[in-house]
Amino acid sequence: MLDEAVLAELRTSVQGDTGFVRELVDAYVADSAALVDAIDAAVADADADALVRPAHTLKSSSATLGAMTVSGMARTLEAAGRSGSLDGVEVRDAAEGLRGEWEAATAALRDWLARAGSP
Repeated sequence: MLDEAVLAELRTSVQGDTGFVRELVDAYVADSAALVDAIDAAVADADADALVRPAHTLKSSSATLGAMTVSGMARTLEAAGRSGSLDGVEVRDAAEGLRGEWEAATAALRDWLARAGSP
């Protein structure tokens, strides 16, 4: 669900500043909720063009924080949007499972922060 090695590397890259990592996680949780909503709407409307930007942004921000399953699903959706075709089992599965995976990832991120301690 969560690649903690990515989070450990991130924390190391900011000299162990857990407060900064906490801010990143908080921003991810707040901002990515709207991205998931936009992805859901684009898929429901079969609007490939509207899918590209939120899927791309979610892909990147999820990977930065180690939410690799969410990142992979968003990558699939971004590629579908760029191709102009939202057909296919892989796209449907990614679209249908994204919100649940995102919710699980955000819970895992909060758990990691609790274990990582205070800033």
